[in-house]
Amino acid sequence: MRIRRMITAVEAHAEGEGGRVITGGIPMLKGNSVFEKMQYMQAHHDDIRLLMLREPRGNPALCCNAIVPPCDPTADAGFIVMEQTEYPPMSGSNAICVTTVLLETRIVPMIEPLTVLRLEAPAGLIEVRATCRAGKVERVEFENVPAFAAHIGVPLDVPGFGTVEVDIAWGGMWFVMADSAQFGLDPTAENGGAVVRAIEAMRDAALRTYPVAHPDNPDLQGPTIGALTAPPTDPATHGRGAISVSSGVFKPDRPYAMTGALDRSPCGTGTCAKLAVLHAKGLLDVGQDYVNAGPLGTTFTGRIERICQVGPYPAIVPSLSGRAWISGVSQWMLDPTDPFPQGFTVGDIWG
Repeated sequence: MRIRRMITAVEAHAEGEGGRVITGGIPMLKGNSVFEKMQYMQAHHDDIRLLMLREPRGNPALCCNAIVPPCDPTADAGFIVMEQTEYPPMSGSNAICVTTVLLETRIVPMIEPLTVLRLEAPAGLIEVRATCRAGKVERVEFENVPAFAAHIGVPLDVPGFGTVEVDIAWGGMWFVMADSAQFGLDPTAENGGAVVRAIEAMRDAALRTYPVAHPDNPDLQGPTIGALTAPPTDPATHGRGAISVSSGVFKPDRPYAMTGALDRSPCGTGTCAKLAVLHAKGLLDVGQDYVNAGPLGTTFTGRIERICQVGPYPAIVPSLSGRAWISGVSQWMLDPTDPFPQGFTVGDIWG
């Protein structure tokens, strides 16, 4: 057996969304911050992302994380998030998966009943509180990076759907969000195909009409992800929605250049962006919990901890909590004669 590369990973999911966590096999990454390490990985080792997320090792809805040494001396670990078309600076479901893997595999010591740790994401430091019992992480809560709304209730012409009203907000990623009723859709798992097509058309249009950049880091541009929201159906929740994890690259010279898959979880950064939008509309105040349901009925709980300012934008500091489960441990290998060293995509499920 000949091996060009060997990668060890712990397979996990947060409320349904797969978040593979690479614990071994990542080359040394240069940079003075995890954000710079992410940029270095993107420039020099993007083949790892493609190998792990494309077939035959991945699927359109899968996310992946690389555990890396932190640059901030107060952090316990760093992590880089990888998705099908980008390196998101932050992800709630992936942060929950990473925390669960770090503690349950004892990479970071677990302290029961509560472990407090700091993680360095590309978007910045997050403080994490993990409720633990009998060696299991039962719930992960963390204070996310500040979230804010850049556009509230603006019109957007979406080809094939007409003009809709959208909000554009930062929750660790740039989101374009709209009420699903405007598309005549219920954002359930059963309607996943139609929901993804609507979201991707909306995101394509938003990128052309309302491009945005983070005031503290102009390299963080978007919107790179979209969401359709809806009123709750479960009285134990406050709202629900669906997110499309894109698997196609934006092409300015061609409409509908994007494809995607339904996020199986309620989406952590999407929940935080939703909190920012609700606060901007005067519908959610500091200290209020917001239980957000995803297409599978699983939930994340968000809360506005305090108010702050990000550049010209009034912002909130949100917290998020949810659960993750480890489903396996894997060693992925690349044979030097493999004709697909960066994996492959096929139009039947990849668009």
